[in-house]
Amino acid sequence: MSVSSIILIVAAGVALLLLLVLKVRINAFISLLITAIFVGILAGMPLREVTAAIQKGMGETLGFIAVVVGLGAIFGQILESSGGAHALANSLLRKFGQGRASWAMLFTGFIVAIPVFFDVGLIILIPLIYALGRDTGKSLLYYGIPLLAGLAVAHSFIPPTPGPVAVSEIIGADLGWVILLGLMLGLPTAVIAGPLFGRFIAGRIKIDPPDAVTGESDDETSRNGLPSFRLIFILIITPLMLIVISTISAILIRNGGLASSMVTDILIFAGHPFSALIIATLLAIWLLGIRRGMSRDRIMILSTKALGPAGIIILVTGAGGVLKEVLVQSGIGTTLADSVAGTALSPIVLAWVVAALVRITQGSATVAMITAAGIVAPMLSVFALDAPHMALIVIAISSGATIASHVNDSGFWLVSKYFGMNEKQTLQSWTVMETIISVCGLLFTLTASLIIR
Repeated sequence: MSVSSIILIVAAGVALLLLLVLKVRINAFISLLITAIFVGILAGMPLREVTAAIQKGMGETLGFIAVVVGLGAIFGQILESSGGAHALANSLLRKFGQGRASWAMLFTGFIVAIPVFFDVGLIILIPLIYALGRDTGKSLLYYGIPLLAGLAVAHSFIPPTPGPVAVSEIIGADLGWVILLGLMLGLPTAVIAGPLFGRFIAGRIKIDPPDAVTGESDDETSRNGLPSFRLIFILIITPLMLIVISTISAILIRNGGLASSMVTDILIFAGHPFSALIIATLLAIWLLGIRRGMSRDRIMILSTKALGPAGIIILVTGAGGVLKEVLVQSGIGTTLADSVAGTALSPIVLAWVVAALVRITQGSATVAMITAAGIVAPMLSVFALDAPHMALIVIAISSGATIASHVNDSGFWLVSKYFGMNEKQTLQSWTVMETIISVCGLLFTLTASLIIR
């Protein structure tokens, strides 16, 4: 099969996916499965091999994803319902002061979005933006853009949020390296897209807060007050640190810098994403739930509630794994890899471009990440990338999938609604901010790839 034929098949598959999602309005999970079958048939795979690839791709992907995303969702739900996000925001506002409140909102969004979904974080924290706007008279964007930037960057760059976890599993990247490099590259990206751009755009678009804000609070939060900043920060950082320590320990053992022992075995085991998230989730249930008077029935209800949206993400990710498996077993991945290997195209740029094209066309960042990972994964073997560079590929895909949020993205309308902006204002602020994140993510990733050898 020629390279031109392969490219046409992949292009036809992407076109079908976009048609099913945008025009026919079929759920992304079903659309990805149909696309995988379509690509397999065009590539000449026997039908029984197509169905076998579906089973293998789904099973191998979900064996990891289902556990991590499920535990992460429960952890985030307990944190949200306990008032942990408000505790972080209030403490950071006190520490930074009103004069540097935009920086406090940046760090609040950055920390909160690690365990909590983007839209949930925005809905929880938007009353603080309204209050700051009323107190200072400044445009809501002065404080809102830093919050949105922190939420968006952490949601895209740093596990255990579903996007980077899914991409890491599909392409085979080490989660510890993704966390480490995601933090290192994500923070300066958020600073540029947040406080710096926020100050600029707030001077050009004046958005006033609504006259009245009503909100709901859990009985547990109303009765016991907010948990402490220190407790919330420790709970969020615990799984990240365990995973990073496990990764570093494994590297030192492989390089002979650390002798293998029972202690290192325990460290590596505790830092596996499964173990780390189980530990963090149990700590959250005990410290934020049971100790603060939350009933066991309430904890059960919250845990079940968390698995609803998590289930959708898990299934869509599994379908992305199916697409990858079809590309591998049909031989398309090998042919594409050989053709790419003969060019000077950087795998980072390739991954970013594929994700960006899918994102701009169909809107969903998660679908863009998973689709791009499925397409790029079979090509990466020819580059012989080490663990840090594989992590950079994850960040490149996440960056590309963040670009140019517009009217086909639910996030666009969520931001427009809560900030009271029309479409033009939302394009000028939110869409530009997302594009800054995407481009800065690419540039920082390329720079890191030159430094890390």
